[in-house]
Amino acid sequence: MSFQFNFNIEETESSPDECKISLSKRTLIEDEDLQPEDFNDIQGSRQKTPSVKSSECGDHRADCVSSDERLFFKPATEHQIPKDVCSVLENKIVESSLGLQFVNVSVVEMTLSNSDVHREDVVNKCITSNSDLIPGVYEGGMKIWECTFDLVRYFEDKAVNFENKSVLDLGCGAGLLGIFSLKQKAKVVHFQDYNSTVIEEITIPNALVNFDGIDLTKSINEEPCGKRIQKSDVKTGLLSKCRFFSGEWSQFTQLMQNQVPSIKYDIILTSETIYNTTYYSALHDVFQHLLAKDGIVYLASKSHYFGVGGGVHLFETFIKESKLFNIYTLKVYHDGLQRMLLSLVFKPNSELKNICTVFKK
Repeated sequence: MSFQFNFNIEETESSPDECKISLSKRTLIEDEDLQPEDFNDIQGSRQKTPSVKSSECGDHRADCVSSDERLFFKPATEHQIPKDVCSVLENKIVESSLGLQFVNVSVVEMTLSNSDVHREDVVNKCITSNSDLIPGVYEGGMKIWECTFDLVRYFEDKAVNFENKSVLDLGCGAGLLGIFSLKQKAKVVHFQDYNSTVIEEITIPNALVNFDGIDLTKSINEEPCGKRIQKSDVKTGLLSKCRFFSGEWSQFTQLMQNQVPSIKYDIILTSETIYNTTYYSALHDVFQHLLAKDGIVYLASKSHYFGVGGGVHLFETFIKESKLFNIYTLKVYHDGLQRMLLSLVFKPNSELKNICTVFKK
């Protein structure tokens, strides 16, 4: 099967010492040696989302997101890079922007829509439901959302240092943020997305075409839209620093905590993952349990996602009420729908101690 497309790519990045927080009761136990990681039982009262049907939410669309929507606990799974990487890249169309290469998702979607063999079958489900988002089924990972490029440009402009850092690309989709960090000499990069289809069909192929060892000039048919990879002479190169995971955030957090030693990241990158307030508690838990004490979260988002109700204001409120992180606005983009870049860091020990109150029972 052969496809031809014309594209115009525009550059658009339980211990007695625990200090416990409940957003409803805020019952805290003081600890003079309090550390951010001692907050092991922070629980946020989940924000509920209104019922919507086929409503646009920024660039997302969502069907039937109801007020009693629950988290879908898809098990976390690690994905290995296939030994036959040529089969992964065969017939993929490669595009580029901001110095990053990525497979064209329209071709991937067309290929998957013509096959019923993939266990998730997310493309046909999205076509049937006329939606870019199906909670518990597909969370939008097959598209490259514009805030991803906002964050990449910010990293370049500010010369953010990734050297020798451990990095998590959370809700990675195409994985461009993690790929960028690895190009900037990150020590290790882990990629996570809700759907295994996204990891296997998009994230891993993108990692392969960006890292050393693939000769894109060998056995390639030039087409107006990009390059079609038929065969490649591949070596793993930087891929030895990568790991790939799928599954729901709470399950992923548990999987990483069960590693020996447990995993902590110096930098967590995430783009357009706060569109649904139902997921804020699980997202907060990832930051709480997997971010290193002196680590930083970089988050890119539209100011508001129409239809599913999430956005920067609600997320900032949620984070501030948890009292565990300081949250900062790094940059605001006013062209089109307003977009924002945020960072989160653990509050200093002095601030953490100040929010601890002793209640006599």
